[in-house]
Amino acid sequence: MSTEDEKLLKEAKKLPWDERLAHKNWKVRNDANIDLAAVCDSITDPKDPRLRDFGPLFRKTVADSNAPVQEKALDALIAFLRAADADAGRYAKEICDAVVAKCLTGRPKTVEKSQAVFLLWVELEAVDVFLEAMDKAIKNKVAKAVVPAIDVMFQALSEFGAKVVPPKKLLKMLPELFDHQDQNVRASSKGLTLELCRWIGKDPVKSILFEKMRDTMKKELESELANVTGTARPTRKIRSEQDKEPEQEVITENVGTGASEDSVVEAPQEIDEYELVDPVDILSPLDKSGFWDGVKATKWSERRDAVAELTKLASTKRIAPGDFTEICRTLKKLATDVNLAVSVEAVQAIGNLARGLRNHFSGSSRILLPTLLEKLKEKSQL
Repeated sequence: MSTEDEKLLKEAKKLPWDERLAHKNWKVRNDANIDLAAVCDSITDPKDPRLRDFGPLFRKTVADSNAPVQEKALDALIAFLRAADADAGRYAKEICDAVVAKCLTGRPKTVEKSQAVFLLWVELEAVDVFLEAMDKAIKNKVAKAVVPAIDVMFQALSEFGAKVVPPKKLLKMLPELFDHQDQNVRASSKGLTLELCRWIGKDPVKSILFEKMRDTMKKELESELANVTGTARPTRKIRSEQDKEPEQEVITENVGTGASEDSVVEAPQEIDEYELVDPVDILSPLDKSGFWDGVKATKWSERRDAVAELTKLASTKRIAPGDFTEICRTLKKLATDVNLAVSVEAVQAIGNLARGLRNHFSGSSRILLPTLLEKLKEKSQL
């Protein structure tokens, strides 16, 4: 380093952090990021007021146009996130968006450090912000930016588990990636799908995703699903859980000859497929289908067809809550229709509504229960 550079860096150290990090000379910016990382590494109290001052700086530093400086900025960000606590989440969105926009198409080391940053945000319980950023990343037209995003979601799920990283959000992102023109994107998507199977089971994943896949990918996944065995276990804890570790160890020591820690952790995680899918509004399309005119028709076939439309709409896995009172009053009448085909279709529609609405159907069930119990008696007499 020349004497002139040494003098420049020495003078720059007197400047405030924001001015050093935005300096026109890249060597000054580089040196500032190195110093910032060192300061963050020295901080042992996550409530240290300096962390609050540093948080807003990273939105711009990680977007540095100079690749080596950008890497040093990511190093400083990693040091910051290791020193901080969940309070740093206030800066998560802007920083994650900047990393997605500027770092995922960078050099391999830059991408690797970006992924480390994302995993630290998950550790700091900013998982929703992380997944929102990944949703933006997978829409990038450059496949080179999409693959790291999928891979870091895989890492997050693999390391932290399905209780921390919501499978529902991952399942929503995957379908658009199955038909991606880049084979590396498709391969990474397949890997994430298989990892989901390890955490929530094969059946829920197949039920939700397989209908949205090409036959070729279905066959590939089917053949590999046979190799998905065992119960997945998290290998990394969120920061708040890490703070509880000493207490957990004391509890474990006091358990004595009870169930071993492994046996408790190995218990399979129960996943309700209902919670993995978004609710679907069926009231609006039902109104447009001519249902209300059809159920009043004099022809039995028109009444049956109108109810069949409701049965079809209500066959979705999860129905959005709404006012089903009038529908249930109508179904109560149709369940006792003189025509058996209409009656059977009405009972089928009621069953689908109950499955799709669950607790939201409890009020309507009171209207229908007496009639259904009478129908059950009729069946018993037969």
